[in-house]
Amino acid sequence: MRRSASEKLEIIQLVEQADLPVRVTLRQLGIAPSTFYGWYQRYLEGGLEALPDKKPKRQPRWNQIPEPVRAEVVQLALQKTELSARELACHYTDERQYFLSESSVYRILKAHDLITSPAYVLMSASDAFKHPTRRVHEMWQTDFTYLRVVGWGWYYLSTVMDDFSRFILSYRLSPTMGATDVTETLDDALRRTGVQSVRVRHRPRLLSDNGPAYLSKDLRTYLQERGMECSPSANASDLASREHRYCVRSVLS
Repeated sequence: MRRSASEKLEIIQLVEQADLPVRVTLRQLGIAPSTFYGWYQRYLEGGLEALPDKKPKRQPRWNQIPEPVRAEVVQLALQKTELSARELACHYTDERQYFLSESSVYRILKAHDLITSPAYVLMSASDAFKHPTRRVHEMWQTDFTYLRVVGWGWYYLSTVMDDFSRFILSYRLSPTMGATDVTETLDDALRRTGVQSVRVRHRPRLLSDNGPAYLSKDLRTYLQERGMECSPSANASDLASREHRYCVRSVLS
């Protein structure tokens, strides 16, 4: 419990005027003898002005970013205004061989008021999907997510997930994001599930976004040959697609 200088002075005067021994008085006041004698020594040396608690000196963090580096990040952000905090962090790390995380760059830019507030769009969600799936392999979701490996470049993770069970059927990591990457991932899913080897009324329907790989003629021909159809999402922020991207992160963990 922190006490003010006046409270400490009152305690010192109370102990000095008490008829009981010092330790007994301190025990009744609930104050440790070492604490009291520290106050008392400071009071004898400097009076009331010496009793306030001294603020501890702030020690520099071991991983604190030097000021010259901060200035370089700000200058780089002003020169390349089209880059995001993540892209600036990757660019600076590649060019200067000095690692900076995305969060560190974001904090530096925010401190200099170089982060613009995003335009929020309010969207109301219904209690349930309009056309929910009712069985396994009725509909598959597919999407790409991307990551940057420093020194190597950008890599893209293609995944196929069953909409009903939320189970990731297959995934592939590649340096491209084309129709071939989608078909190879679908080949793995078809081989794993065996839906091409059994007689069914309906093949899985494919849900995707409107990316070039999913709207290509090659993918459309691939699906027609296997009795499947693709249903591009009407909106890139479709709830099902967003949930798919959330589940994709489990592949990387």
